[in-house]
Amino acid sequence: MKFLSDLLDLLLPQTCAGCGRPSALLCATCLAFLTGAPARYVRPNAELSRCWAVASYQGPVRAVIVAHKEHGRTPLAAPLGTALAKAIKTAVPSDEQCAVVWIPSSHRSIRARGHDPTRRMAAAAVDELRRAGTPVTALQALRHRREVADQASLSAVQRAANLAGALEPSPNVPLSGRRVVLVDDVITTGATLTEGARALRTAGARILAAATVAATPTHQEKTKPPTRHPP
Repeated sequence: MKFLSDLLDLLLPQTCAGCGRPSALLCATCLAFLTGAPARYVRPNAELSRCWAVASYQGPVRAVIVAHKEHGRTPLAAPLGTALAKAIKTAVPSDEQCAVVWIPSSHRSIRARGHDPTRRMAAAAVDELRRAGTPVTALQALRHRREVADQASLSAVQRAANLAGALEPSPNVPLSGRRVVLVDDVITTGATLTEGARALRTAGARILAAATVAATPTHQEKTKPPTRHPP
């Protein structure tokens, strides 16, 4: 599936994933939506105290994320990974060793899509951060223990109930005392990241922060990030 989608991206004329205009992948206008200063998500809780996102999940940003996730445009992992890398750098001081753990797609979703989009995006972000000298590693530390319902039409309360206990630490991955940044493509109510943080903490991991490419617009602060955050 990945080979075929990459081959089509190479051989066929393309349109911008954000606006539909002729472009190899993303036009400069749509790419600019992914290059802003990260802002802080405004619903912290006991499991998820900090989350940073680069963009608002609307317009071209939403179109790009959906194209990557649902329509097989896997090369979009590169610009999305660059945006995610910015959020990770804001969330954690550059000299702090940590592991980047992504929220895994379900087995059903991976079969349907042919890939795990969040894993691909997280790998691109880690590669970029390592090239810049940031001491991070990618860690596949979560897995699904049961299937969950599609969340698109669920309320915040329903999302939390749908996800409760759905994730668990991956076996044979040492997590006790590990410093972790938890990542996903979008934060909406925070239910998915909260469940991921809960599962990691059961194995002794220390969650430094969460980072995403985008946040739903009503949940994102319009403030510039501070230069450093306490661990």
